[in-house]
Amino acid sequence: MNELHLPWLELGVLAPLLGAFGAALLSDSKAGRRAGLWAGAVALLATSAAWWDLAIVHVFEAHDRWDLMRYLFGRDLLVIDELSAPLLPLVALLYLLTQVTTSRMKLERFWVPGYLTSQTATMVALSSREPWLIVGMLVLGVVPIWLKLKRRGESPRVFMLYMSLMSLLLISGVGLISQFSNASFAHTAGLLLLTAGILLRAGVVPLHSWVIDLYEKAGFASALMYTTPLIGVYAALRLILPVTPTWLLTSIALLALLTALYAAGMTLVQRDARRFYCMLLLSNSALVLVGLVELNQPIGMTGALCAWLSVILALGGLGLTLRCVESRTGRISLAAYHGLFERTPMLAGFFLLTGLASIGFPGTIGFIAIELLVDGTIQVSPWLGVGLVITAAINGLAVLHAYFRIFTGKPHTETIDVRSRPRERLAILVLTLMIIGGGLWPQPGVNSRFHAAAHLIESRQDLASQSAAAPRQQPAVGH
Repeated sequence: MNELHLPWLELGVLAPLLGAFGAALLSDSKAGRRAGLWAGAVALLATSAAWWDLAIVHVFEAHDRWDLMRYLFGRDLLVIDELSAPLLPLVALLYLLTQVTTSRMKLERFWVPGYLTSQTATMVALSSREPWLIVGMLVLGVVPIWLKLKRRGESPRVFMLYMSLMSLLLISGVGLISQFSNASFAHTAGLLLLTAGILLRAGVVPLHSWVIDLYEKAGFASALMYTTPLIGVYAALRLILPVTPTWLLTSIALLALLTALYAAGMTLVQRDARRFYCMLLLSNSALVLVGLVELNQPIGMTGALCAWLSVILALGGLGLTLRCVESRTGRISLAAYHGLFERTPMLAGFFLLTGLASIGFPGTIGFIAIELLVDGTIQVSPWLGVGLVITAAINGLAVLHAYFRIFTGKPHTETIDVRSRPRERLAILVLTLMIIGGGLWPQPGVNSRFHAAAHLIESRQDLASQSAAAPRQQPAVGH
């Protein structure tokens, strides 16, 4: 396998881990925050350099030079390819901007060590294709959330019930698949168990209640970072989609579309802003999953991979906006008009931009993603395509409804200063440039996603050919 010029991946993974240890040793919350910011900045620079290095090498995949993992374990555990290359810096950027926009009043409740540990687990999962390592990181990522809920005095019962079931399904599924041949009943059972565990992690209906409970009880930052990178979708793409039979892919697509429609409908009736955001995220993540299971349709899969990036940027930015508003007003009710536009016009504009980008408004990064996704889906199934269009339309109505409730109406009359802070303006500027820049100049991103989609389709076809040839070769060997 080709090598990067420097060990960028290991640096991107170790930086937040070392930052977590450093922040844990510091008793001062401000010093811990500085340690977290430095660790997040190093992780962002390292993963961006890895993406740039991969482009310079002109290969599909590569691993670190002087790979420590290879010396310790005898194999390349951390690998970057065209699929994960843009995901790593975008996720690192979202983690960093979440720390940047955290107000001083929330520093005592913002648990930096747990936050950076969660980032480490996410970055390792996105840098790996090893089934056991991906599953291990999914299980490890549960621990910081459980500790966060305990620190807040909230009951982790619902979250841990679902995540314990997820862990059991994933471990059992990977264990059976690795021990038995493709044609055996145990292998099929393992594939079903693994699929069920991944769908649970992705929040597919009816296994989505834990997501709502998480946003209700955990801190907004912790819930946001646990769900927005779509690690469940990544696990599906790496672990089950290349080897899953067509009938199971069709079932996943139908469940994902049902989730998208259900969550879109629920966004219209929510009376709490966090629940609204939770349902909007579930709906969009399900749309990504619908496109990814179209492994025989490169256009739809390219659209799904583009929509994945759009979810991280657009819905990540929308979540940060709601979090900034909550830091001023507390939990936001959508049952009344709050009239915050005059006091926070920048947050209002960014809320509208990110919300519209998530449903594919022209000129934003989500436009080309939704266009390709719908076009590719219609070629596979017109009914799926119609479902995607209806889902996007409902989500658009929900975004506008939430915007009017939060930012229009009778002007806000609180005496406290609710204007945007410099750090918030910096985060808004960075994400705005990326969202609009990706919409006005989409070709580089589309080319990268198309190459990744074509490689995934080719890999699936090669595995199918090998499986079909294996039974014919067995008599010859026996003879």
